[in-house]
Amino acid sequence: MTAFFRRAAIVLALGGATACASASASSGAVPPPAADAPLAKTKTERVAVVAGGCFWGIQAVYQHVKGVTRATSGYSGGSADTARYEIVETGQTGHAESEQITYDASQVTYGQLLRVFFSVAHDPTTLNRQGPDEGTQYRSVIFFGDDEQKRIAESYIAQLEDARVFSRPIVTQVVPLNGFYAAEDYHQDYAANHPYDMYIMVNDAPKVSNLKKLLPDLYK
Repeated sequence: MTAFFRRAAIVLALGGATACASASASSGAVPPPAADAPLAKTKTERVAVVAGGCFWGIQAVYQHVKGVTRATSGYSGGSADTARYEIVETGQTGHAESEQITYDASQVTYGQLLRVFFSVAHDPTTLNRQGPDEGTQYRSVIFFGDDEQKRIAESYIAQLEDARVFSRPIVTQVVPLNGFYAAEDYHQDYAANHPYDMYIMVNDAPKVSNLKKLLPDLYK
């Protein structure tokens, strides 16, 4: 059984139970980051890369975030020669299913993107698992591209931990971005193209709904 069909089978076995509809330990969004980059004064294209479970849902969330111009599903953490879905799904490549987020820094900050990440995109307290998906390829990671991204990410995690926003410790890794490899075409825009897919309805559509509900100022 391929990983694709195994994913669908897991959802059916769960009987449609919602997995990680909201990452927040409470019914609200996590607080904004105390340390963040200022909004750029003019239109400025920047890139962020995060991982937090199946990239279908992460992409669906960020496609609805104000200031995001493109969200691309792919693989980060491993080498170029293993950046293929069927190999990544073995959990032996070092890759995580990741999302490359291209955004206009005059409309949304890096810290605001991370607020979405911790509030609705995934659960940062589950190790190597999100909802029905299990394995190192589904781990929670922030891949920083420069020192500023590293500073903001580490500061934000410390802030959330100090405030005990979540009932369990945050397990999100903060590591350098050494490469991003776009996933196969059939993975791109998967949630938008398959809105009635059982996996999407159970696991990913609630995340987009929670984005609109919890962070309306960032929803588009």
